[in-house]
Amino acid sequence: MARFRARLIETLGRGPLGREPLCRQPDGHHHERGSAVVEFTFLALLLMVPLVYFIITMSQIQGGSFAVVGAADQAAKVYVAQADGATAQAAAEQAVAIALADFGHPVDGVRMATTCSPGDCQAAGSAVTVTVSLTVPLPFLPFSNDFRLSASEVEASSTQLVGRFR
Repeated sequence: MARFRARLIETLGRGPLGREPLCRQPDGHHHERGSAVVEFTFLALLLMVPLVYFIITMSQIQGGSFAVVGAADQAAKVYVAQADGATAQAAAEQAVAIALADFGHPVDGVRMATTCSPGDCQAAGSAVTVTVSLTVPLPFLPFSNDFRLSASEVEASSTQLVGRFR
């Protein structure tokens, strides 16, 4: 039993007599115990926080890219299905707003432009092109709308032909 107790005391970091720690260095200072855990935690936080923020930012940009592609496609399809130019423009703007809301992007950072290859957008056979641009903001920034930093600007366009029969 005494032998077991002596080994246990040595394992716990005390000398064979249980009075002096084994981790004492020749110069009289104690050895740094547990510093590897602290260093690992500090370096992990230092490296992981920017990496996670980068991944979230790239996800926001990719989501914005998907949103403008869908918005441009739906806006062009809705535009050519309408009977007149005023309702076609309003329906296209509403389609863009719905498509962007599906991806969680606000409408205030969006620009939509509609062009037609012949001058009349409602004439049969004319090509209607809708271009949607979105400014993707950096995530988790506490700034107001006056000072908004953007991660990227994504843009997509879609072209639809006005059919002869509606």
